[in-house]
Amino acid sequence: MTLPDRLRRLLPGIWFGLLAAIAFIATPAAFGLPDRAMAGEVVRRIFAWEAPTSLALGGLILLCERAVALRRHEAAGTSQFSAGMMLALGGLLCTVAGYYGLQPAMEAARQGEATALNFGQLHALSTVFFGAKGLLALALAWRALRPADAA
Repeated sequence: MTLPDRLRRLLPGIWFGLLAAIAFIATPAAFGLPDRAMAGEVVRRIFAWEAPTSLALGGLILLCERAVALRRHEAAGTSQFSAGMMLALGGLLCTVAGYYGLQPAMEAARQGEATALNFGQLHALSTVFFGAKGLLALALAWRALRPADAA
């Protein structure tokens, strides 16, 4: 088994585990603090670390999926674009839109500046992107259980 194959099997589980730990452990624990402002700051810092980590993991997964798809193309003449590549690209898009796109607007809304949407609406959109990214990472992890030639 090649290194891209091994990473293709390992990294999606790590990515999904990170997202699940943030969603189900870290964020609820932070909002269990009595000081809501401190909880918000803790969560902002968590997501400030999660976003670049997701970009790195998603990018590595995309490269591994690309290597596997190219090898499959050379062996069987199939498409050089795979479902795994599409899932990884979707996760990257969710990260860029959900954090890098919405976070500045959320911060402006939190500070009371005029934005197209209020903080609650921006937060809901951000949550949707984070949830979609988690589902995409879960799908990648599920697909990683199958052999590369069946993926």
